Amino acid sequence: MYHVLLVDDDIHILRTNTAFLEQKGYIVFCASSGAQALQIAQKQEFDAVILDVDMPQMDGKEVCRQLREKSNIPILFLSAYASTDERIQGLLAGGDDYIAKPYSLVEVELRLRLHIQRQKSISHQTVLTFGALRIDLGLREVYYYQRTVSFTALEFDLLTFLAQHPDQVFSYEQLHDAVWHAPMHQGLHNIQVCMARVRQKLDQLCPDMHYIETVRRKGYRFLSHPKIDGIDI
Repeated sequence: MYHVLLVDDDIHILRTNTAFLEQKGYIVFCASSGAQALQIAQKQEFDAVILDVDMPQMDGKEVCRQLREKSNIPILFLSAYASTDERIQGLLAGGDDYIAKPYSLVEVELRLRLHIQRQKSISHQTVLTFGALRIDLGLREVYYYQRTVSFTALEFDLLTFLAQHPDQVFSYEQLHDAVWHAPMHQGLHNIQVCMARVRQKLDQLCPDMHYIETVRRKGYRFLSHPKIDGIDI
């Protein structure tokens, strides 16, 4: 069965969640602090992590960022803070899901299982290829020749959406609706921040190759034929 790491500084929550997931057949490991979670993760491989956001010393978002440097496994946040900004910050940190407290353990387990199953459905993977750039939708990884760089779940979804519709211009509203699955309202800044991170990581992966273009007053598009210093290739 699936191996899951639970991280929460509330021992009662750890015990309750562990008991429920073990009844469902999961093999559960527990950590009561961010530092302990990172130590365990160095020694044990997991299928997913359930992570509390509000912890002393090292909060859940920082733990998530460090885990993301080495792994693309699903990370689900649990938090008493349920505002839109808090959820977006969690997703930008690399989380795959954000569940507000109080929550139903039945719902948590269902979301957990679906995320793991999606991650493991490699046999149904699709790879988008643009020259030496490859976007693996099954593994949720991006390659340039043999190099790779880690994208958060939100960054990967934004890049993938654009790459699945090459050379098409998408407005900020369309991108927010497609990736965040919600009306934009005041989300323009979130799109700009996320897009800046995507571009920065693509620059690290394939220097001087420009795959994403800003279309003034309209939005963004992914170029099927990238540019080098503004020149089509």
